[in-house]
Amino acid sequence: MRKVIIILVCALAAAALCADAQKSTGNSPQEKYIYTYSDIAVAEMQRTGVPASITLAQGIIESGSGLSTLAVDGNNHFGIKCHNNWKGGTMKMDDDAKDECFRTYDSPEQSFRDHSDFLRYRDRYKFLFDLDRRDYKGWAFGLKQAGYATDPSYANKLIRCIEQYDLSRFDFLTNEELENVPESPNKLEEPVAVRSSAPSPVAEQFRFSLSRVMYSLNNVAFVYAQQGETYKSIAKDHHLFLGEILRFNDVKRGAELEPGQIVYLEAKKRKAPVGLEMYIVSQDGESFHNICQRFAVRESAIRMLNRLDSEPMLYEGDILKLR
Repeated sequence: MRKVIIILVCALAAAALCADAQKSTGNSPQEKYIYTYSDIAVAEMQRTGVPASITLAQGIIESGSGLSTLAVDGNNHFGIKCHNNWKGGTMKMDDDAKDECFRTYDSPEQSFRDHSDFLRYRDRYKFLFDLDRRDYKGWAFGLKQAGYATDPSYANKLIRCIEQYDLSRFDFLTNEELENVPESPNKLEEPVAVRSSAPSPVAEQFRFSLSRVMYSLNNVAFVYAQQGETYKSIAKDHHLFLGEILRFNDVKRGAELEPGQIVYLEAKKRKAPVGLEMYIVSQDGESFHNICQRFAVRESAIRMLNRLDSEPMLYEGDILKLR
């Protein structure tokens, strides 16, 4: 009898453990998806700043909790289409139109990474990173505003999903973990104003009129061109040779200068700051020169990094590595 009681107690304990395990992982497809991919979503949040709650909710909705044909056969959890630059695997499926091209990946992890990069490095989504990371409602409506999906109720679906499965719990990080989250790309691109009268090491390299403001981007000093100025006049004002200022700005003799253009007063960097690892082209025909000026990086260095022999013709969706 004693052996029977012990066996029954063990059996009940095992059943309780099994029930606890089922409760923790959940039995629904959505709960299983969260259990499987929440660690990846949190890791991507630390790498790029995309809230884990948003990533998980989008994955659940876009991939049918990982059960869609695109997710099962192509590891594509976010419905990202090929675009012009995609050189990986593809699948044809009907979506907004018949036989549209979708990306495929070797693993779900690659899909999650591509999704994070898709949001962080495209201009139309960058405003989202200025929101509080825990503002999942702002992110949801922002994604809809930026055109991520055509479904008019997309934002509300994301919010319902996040609240139903308490996905916002994954958005909280320790102070130590927060140190690894990059700043908003907009903040990283924002020029820092340095008045010539300020006791700055950068300002001390040049002698400016006290009424003129110098700026710094990627730790490279520059000014905005004013009406009637030329590269030659700016070089003279700042005690530089014309050849130097042309080289600093990757332009040739005779180049015209429009009011408001950035004019660098020292050599640009070979790579962009941490957190601006790449740039995804917004529209066909975008200027390679303008992109390099925008991020204060040398054209020769970016061509070498991207294995380009000459200035490329760029198309929407093309990726330029910046570091």
